[in-house]
Amino acid sequence: MQRQNTEPISVILQRFLQENKLEKPLLERQVVQHWGELMGALVSKYTGKIEIRNGILYVQILSAALRHEMFICRQQIVKKINDKMQAQVVNDIRLLG
Repeated sequence: MQRQNTEPISVILQRFLQENKLEKPLLERQVVQHWGELMGALVSKYTGKIEIRNGILYVQILSAALRHEMFICRQQIVKKINDKMQAQVVNDIRLLG
């Protein structure tokens, strides 16, 4: 006997995350966890603390030269992160020393 009201687990999980407002916090956590993959080994090497609060990504960059270069490209970084996550997770980035 085959059930007629079956749904893939991915659909059920996605609906659960949306209904409980857990989707955005989960995506924010993934950005922090995958920062090295998103930005590459060089940036990861000079990265300290990372966190997201109210849609703003706070990243401690330990190299002044790299921090300046990333400051110039911050809108491209935000776009790259959101494109990779396929959602509007980050609205702005603040680079800390």
